[in-house]
Amino acid sequence: MNKKIIKALTHPRYACLLLLHRLAPLIKDDEKYVKWNFYLAMGKKLNLENPQTFNEKLQWLKLYDRRPEYTKLVDKYEVKQYIKEKLGEKYVIPTLGVWDTFDEIDFSTLPNQFVLKCTHDSGGLVICKDKSTLDVAAARKKINRCLKRNYYYGTREYPYKEVKPRIIAEKFMVDESGVELKDYKFFCFNGDPRFLFVATDRQKDGEETKFDFFDTKWKHLPFTNGHPNNPEEPSKPENLEEMLRISKLLSQEIPHVRVDLYDINGKIYFGELTFFHWSGLIPFNPETWDEKFGEMISLPIN
Repeated sequence: MNKKIIKALTHPRYACLLLLHRLAPLIKDDEKYVKWNFYLAMGKKLNLENPQTFNEKLQWLKLYDRRPEYTKLVDKYEVKQYIKEKLGEKYVIPTLGVWDTFDEIDFSTLPNQFVLKCTHDSGGLVICKDKSTLDVAAARKKINRCLKRNYYYGTREYPYKEVKPRIIAEKFMVDESGVELKDYKFFCFNGDPRFLFVATDRQKDGEETKFDFFDTKWKHLPFTNGHPNNPEEPSKPENLEEMLRISKLLSQEIPHVRVDLYDINGKIYFGELTFFHWSGLIPFNPETWDEKFGEMISLPIN
């Protein structure tokens, strides 16, 4: 039986959350939807009048910080031109192609290894390590399902609402391990990077992804959020200061954005800009860190 179904049968609040997401496109009132979604996911009411925690303030930003330029910044294809202009082409992972539909892809023109991504969502990803063994039918099914979905409705993350659904192919990249690509994700507040985490074990079969949080001096922080720590604490990257410089540059005049970067064999590459970490719907353990992160976001409210 499907894991989601099993969980829904034993957790009524989770069952209501699945129903809410199914009905999401029919619910036009964003504030009501955000409040319902937050309660069902977090188990407590959302305070929009005087938000204090990081997760609460992300919900406020979803509703009230709706700058048109954010749409380009979350579009996985369009943002590349922005990064080229802001940082330089050397920081951009090469694009091998862009298409409106899956059936337009001519796989004979792609290298043996590549990555397919949907430009408009989170999760529309196919990693091909050997083209001769690629299950094209399964890839088509996954990508087509993602192309039909407007990511905005389920989360009310406004930047995604008007992103044009497309598919891009990127160069397949691995870091010095030869088997994975570690993410370095910087939490920035009006151009000030304050925290980061390293995502490891993301491409290891049978392994749960690990998140390890640090301050900008590489002090390991004693909490978890969404995934466990790695038993082997990640080592400090030699390019940390350069990544902090880039994060500061890309986050200027934005109340909060997470700048996601890769350090591949001594070279830094841009990953993406994430305005809503976990969509603000995953608890911190212990919860006091939700408040500490929240203190970093200054909202224009009394």
